[in-house]
This record gives sequence, C-alpha cells and structure tokens, in this order.
Amino acid sequence: MSGPQWGSLEQCLEQHLPPADLREVKRILYGKETRKLNLPSVALDEASAGDFELQGYAFEAAREQLRQPRTVRVGLVQNRTPLPTDAPVADQVSALHRRIEAITEVAAMCGVNIICFQEAWTMPFAFCTREKLPWTEFAESAEDGPTTRFCQKLAKKHDMVVVSPILERDFVHGDVLWNTAVVVSNSGAVLGKTRKNHIPRVGDFNESTYYMEGNLGHPVFQTQFGRIAVNICYGRHHPLNWLMYSVNGAEIIFNPSATIGTLSESLWPIEARNAAIANHCFTCAINRVGEEHFPNEFTSGDGKKAHQDFGYFYGSSYVAAPDSSRTPGLSRNRDGLLVAELDLNLCRQMNDTWNFKMTGRYEMYARELTAAVKPNYSPNIVQELLTVSPSPP
Repeated sequence: MSGPQWGSLEQCLEQHLPPADLREVKRILYGKETRKLNLPSVALDEASAGDFELQGYAFEAAREQLRQPRTVRVGLVQNRTPLPTDAPVADQVSALHRRIEAITEVAAMCGVNIICFQEAWTMPFAFCTREKLPWTEFAESAEDGPTTRFCQKLAKKHDMVVVSPILERDFVHGDVLWNTAVVVSNSGAVLGKTRKNHIPRVGDFNESTYYMEGNLGHPVFQTQFGRIAVNICYGRHHPLNWLMYSVNGAEIIFNPSATIGTLSESLWPIEARNAAIANHCFTCAINRVGEEHFPNEFTSGDGKKAHQDFGYFYGSSYVAAPDSSRTPGLSRNRDGLLVAELDLNLCRQMNDTWNFKMTGRYEMYARELTAAVKPNYSPNIVQELLTVSPSPP
C-alpha cells in the first residue's frame, strides 16, 4: 500500500493518460464533470502560505420555473496532527485549534456556508492502542467544552455552520465517552449533536474499548443553508444508516472519518458516492492525513509484530451528488480544504428521475426485518422437494 509518496489517483491519471482517454475515464469514474470554482486569489495565497491544498468545484441543477436555485457552499477539511502524540494533551489540542482556525479563515474567504472537520479532529486517532491515559483526557463536553466554545466563535464570526466531530465526555450520564459530532449554527448557538451509530471491531480499530454505539438515532439538523446530517466514519459501510438520515430529510450527509489505506482505500471512492445516488442527496466524505506514531507498541491480534502506528491515513476527501457525479478528491498526503458549491434542487430532481423513494418498498423491508431480528426467525429459503421412489419389489 502506498504511503505519502503517491499523491492521488487524479494526479496519476492526468500524468499518464492522453486527454481523450482521460475524459472518458473521468466520465466513468466521476460522472458528469463538475465545474471548477474561481476561488479568490487571496484565499489561494493564504492556503499556499499555510501549506494546505485548496480546491473548489460546483454541482449544477436544471433551472426550474417555480423554484430558485438553492445554492450552498460546503467546506471539507482534512489534516494531520501537527504535534507528536507524546506532546502534552493541552498543547496538542491548542495546535489543532490553531490549524483549523487558519483553514476556516480561508473557507470564509471562499464563501463557505457549512464546514465539517474530520472525525475526532482534536486528537490523534489513538483508539488502536487500547490505552486509556492520556487519550481519554482529550474528551470534552459536547455542549460547552473548550472545542465547542471555539467552534461557536468561528461560526458566529464567519456566519458559518460548523460540524465538529469530537470525543465526547457525557458528564450527565456517568462520565461515559461517545464518538460525537456537534453541530453549531451560523448564529453561534449549539444546534445539537449526533453520535456514531456503528462502532468497528476491525484490525486496530479497537474503538469499543472506549465508547459504544450511539443512542441518538438519525437526527437531521435544519440549518439556514439546508438540512444536514452526520454519518460518522464506520457508519458509511451500513447502507441503512445512510437511508435513515435520508428518510428523515437530509439533503447533505457529512461522513467525517479516520481510515487507513490497507483497510479501506478501495472502498472509499464507492461508498459515499453510492449513498448519494441511492438516497437522492449530497454526501461529503472526509478523511484525515498522514501517520500517527504512539509512544508504546501495540498488537493487532493478527499474529504480526507489535508496532507503534495505526497505518497511513490517506485523505482523498470528496463530495458526491445524487446524479452520480463527484468532485476529484483532495490529495492523499497534504492537509486540505475542499470547497463545493451545491444546488440542493438537484436532490428533488434526481428523486423525480429515478424514483428510488417511491419504489423503495420500505414497508416490505420493515416487515421482513422486524421478523428477521426475532430469536425464533426462520429464513425464507425455498428448496427442491425430493421424493423417494419406492424400491422395486
């Protein structure tokens, strides 16, 4: 599996394919071509000075007679952890706050209305270690912790909805931990929170050592700029998880993640794009970047030697649309901000074209799943009935 030396699939294709072949490959891989945004030169300069990638693309819908375009700009942020994992907890959090503040300033220059950060963005993704200290010290209150207050200031300053995935400490209910995303309105008020519904037990993803499956269901947040939901990381592997956010009215579903190349890179371009198509909505897949090395060795339960890193987080954040088109991804090896302009009218237009919700037969699946989860369920398997011929006299 390639590490940071391989920049991105897009760079590889553009370097090696003739223009005519490149157009056809992109047509199949990415659907209808997205228009490049003309981002402000001052934003591009700031991104260059801050050493992070800045890309911008636009999705367009057909013009309608009775509805005006419902245009919104989203910003997806991917980044590495600036300090070593053995630096003091407070220093690591402060360094990440500074990094995200700088990137958010550029997002504001680009007219972003809703910004989303990567999963557990205020800390290293230390859940591979199975150690409790110091990693549980990164946990904060979702309602009024220092990171939520930081995001409230950003939201109010920039008139921007902020989606902030953190490790939550639930002080009201026994001090337990949750993998949570806080949604802050552009007014600066905390609109609400959602929790990770599906927790992996795969390889080094030992997350159930720290927190369990979320208990808040599939909330959708009505913002000034549209209805949004947050499907955290491993939930992207579960089609019904995407479906329920869509059933509840989500027009944009963010998928803040932390995943590594040896495990999931071949799945990454498919899942969020497929969810956008199947659910007539926009999806925003976000992944962190780089390697994180931990002070103590740990094993993966696979018979291999102990090691001190999780693997390579490959970035490649992208946005997918309900018409099967998607943006190119950010790089695999750099911090980055992806700005995407969406016309939310495209959601209904694709609904009318493909009719997945009208033809979904949800009542049939609900009835059959209700039966399937019962302990005495018997699968509906039809077998050939073999008759035994009588033996000859």
